[in-house]
Amino acid sequence: MKKSLYLYFMASALFSVPILAQEGLISINKSEEIDRILALKKEINERLPFIKIQIYSGSRSYAGKAIAEFKANFPGQFVQMKYETPNYKVWVGRYRTRLEADRQLIWVKTKFSNAFLLTP
Repeated sequence: MKKSLYLYFMASALFSVPILAQEGLISINKSEEIDRILALKKEINERLPFIKIQIYSGSRSYAGKAIAEFKANFPGQFVQMKYETPNYKVWVGRYRTRLEADRQLIWVKTKFSNAFLLTP
């Protein structure tokens, strides 16, 4: 009886002690310069021209055919014809990042093997 009573008091003493956990407060100190630099980076990115893919450069009649073929194979994509002496150029897509443009270039090259990126 004494042994069980002793175990009971020991168990109740151990489990009645409040369990203490570590509490802490995390504070992040950042310079106002970081916010200013992030805002400037965002503004610059919005002003940068899009990266495009050139699929053709040559005569106007073939440029029109390239546009028609591109629209048939890649519906809904941006297509633009520009005249730069002495050739007409067909540019497609409007990509903000190089990664996005590179991914699309892989698909475009399946139909237009001479396609390449136009970086601003």
